[in-house]
Amino acid sequence: MPEATHVGLREAAERLSVHYMTIYRYARTGRLPAERVGSTWRVAIADLERYRVPEERGSSTRNSQPLRPMRLLGRMTAGDEPGSWSIVEEALTSGATANQVYVDLLVPCLRTIGAEWAQGHLSVAAEHRASAVATRIVGRIGPMFARRGLSRGTIVLGAPEGDLHALPSAIVADVLRGRGFEVLDLGANTPVRSFVESAQGANRLVAVMVGASSNESVARITEIAVDLRVAAIGAPVLFGGGAIANQSVALDLGADGWSGADASSVIDAAEGITSRSTR
Repeated sequence: MPEATHVGLREAAERLSVHYMTIYRYARTGRLPAERVGSTWRVAIADLERYRVPEERGSSTRNSQPLRPMRLLGRMTAGDEPGSWSIVEEALTSGATANQVYVDLLVPCLRTIGAEWAQGHLSVAAEHRASAVATRIVGRIGPMFARRGLSRGTIVLGAPEGDLHALPSAIVADVLRGRGFEVLDLGANTPVRSFVESAQGANRLVAVMVGASSNESVARITEIAVDLRVAAIGAPVLFGGGAIANQSVALDLGADGWSGADASSVIDAAEGITSRSTR
């Protein structure tokens, strides 16, 4: 008989001298390469021979392993919410902050998914599965950004009409809240009037930030700046997101400035506004 090349999880656990549930968790989260066939998992013996179970005890290993977006990417595109959350939870218990999970783990996955879909390497179904999982992850991590103390003021945030991507603004909103700002996140496909009404009702308005993720959604963005000025909103209007390449483009579209293409740039922009206002 030909020599076996794969084993089940129980035998894999015995070969590595670990508990069955440990191997199951590593297979489910992608830490150990494994193939699911029906209701069972199969692990290549060659992978077991190369694999070394990382030390799970002791503070000396905390933060010693880099976050690996590709592990999360596989679980997200498979629509595996429990497996995806296990990877996020593993990162958090290893010492990563909620902000690091966003910036170094989730956002790189979302960028890769967008690029793969645009190039035809990822199906629409896989993209939707991943987006649904990402939305649930953001919902679970969001409360971790809550910060006590006085508010630094309010930022109105959203995407223009025609832009159907709500995740970018949700992630940016959480990061801003972690820096002490109150955020009115209007989400995706937001009518111009909603930006104006929210800005008018905001307490200590710091800025209105509009993020566009595609060229198609830029068409309505100029109208937002015009209507805010007609309504005598004194706070600066900033445009950003993947479809706004730089400061010059933002200014040409009628904004007072550019908030950048990612959460870190948005934070810098918000910090810059507040520092100037306190001088």
